[in-house]
Amino acid sequence: MALLTTVAAHAPDTDVGLYRTVRLIRRFEERAVELVRSGDIIGGIHPYTGQEAIAAGVCAALRLDDMITSTHRGHGHVLAKGADPARVLAELAGRATGLNKGRGGSMHAADFALGILGANAIVGANGAITAGAAWAARQSGGDQVAVSFFGDGAVNQGVLLEAMNLASLWRLPVLFVCENNGYATTLTVSDAVAGTITGRGEAFGMPSATVDGMDPRTVLAAAREAVDRARAGGGPSLVECLTYRFDAHHTWEHKARVRYRDDAEVLSGRERDPVEIQGVRLAGGERARVDAEVESMMDTAVAFALDSPHPDPVGALDHLYATGMRARPGGGG
Repeated sequence: MALLTTVAAHAPDTDVGLYRTVRLIRRFEERAVELVRSGDIIGGIHPYTGQEAIAAGVCAALRLDDMITSTHRGHGHVLAKGADPARVLAELAGRATGLNKGRGGSMHAADFALGILGANAIVGANGAITAGAAWAARQSGGDQVAVSFFGDGAVNQGVLLEAMNLASLWRLPVLFVCENNGYATTLTVSDAVAGTITGRGEAFGMPSATVDGMDPRTVLAAAREAVDRARAGGGPSLVECLTYRFDAHHTWEHKARVRYRDDAEVLSGRERDPVEIQGVRLAGGERARVDAEVESMMDTAVAFALDSPHPDPVGALDHLYATGMRARPGGGG
C-alpha cells in the first residue's frame, strides 16, 4: 500500500491547512480510542483531543528539516510534523509497518526523515535532547530550529530547567512549548507550580509568552515569531499555550472512572473547541471537502493498520546494540 499524503504537504500555515491538521488529529485520536476499546491497540493511549491547535500552529511555523521532540501525549505533534497517519496508527497497534516497526508504540514514535526525534514517556526528558539537537545543527553550520513540547507537569523537572539554562547560555535555536492543560495527570497546576510557567523562561533570560492554545492562528503567530528569532541567531524562547484536555489523561480512565474533574468543568472546557474555532474560518463547502478527505484518510489508515502483520518474535532482540551485535540466545530471564 502506498503511503498516505501527509497533512504537512498541504500548506499547513494557511487557514485550510490549519483546519486540515486539527481535524486530522481529532479524528485520528477518536479512531485510535475506538481501537483501544476493541483491543486492537493494547495498553491504551494518552489522547490529545482538545489540544490540537498547539501541534497544528507550532508545526506550521517549521520547515521540513526543523526538529521536534514530543511527549507521552504525542500523536498530534507527530501528525502535524507530517508523519503518515497510517504508519502512526500501525505503530500504536504494534504492527511491523509502523513508524518504528511496532517497537515504539504510542509513546515513542519517531521519524528522523521528518525531523521527529521521538516522543518520550519520561516527563520533561526531551528538553535535553532538543537542546543537544539544536547545538549539533548549529555546529554543523545549519540553521534548523528544534522544538521541545512538554506539559505543565514537566516545568518542575530538573532536566528541563537545565536544558533551558544551556539553551539560553549558548543561544541555541530552541523553542520550548508548554502545553498547559491545567493538570499533571490529576494534579492541578495551582497545586503543583509555584510562581508562573513563563517566569521560568524569563529567569533564564529568554523571551517568554502565554498565548491562547485553543486557537491555531494565535499559536502559529507566536510560534512563527519565536522560530524566526531562533533561526536568525536570537536564541531560545518559551511559549506557554493555555489549553484544555477534552478526554482522559489516559484511556485507562474510561474504565477506572477516576473523578478529579466534574462534569461542569469538562463541559465548560469543551466550549472552545480548536476544530470549531478554525472550522468557522472556512467556507462551508471547503470545510466539508476537508472533512471528507480526512475521513477517507482515516478509513485507509485503520484498514492499513489492522491488515498489517505483527512483528516476527524471532527479531525481538534486534536493534539492542548500535553495533548491530545480536544478543546471546537464551540469555533472557
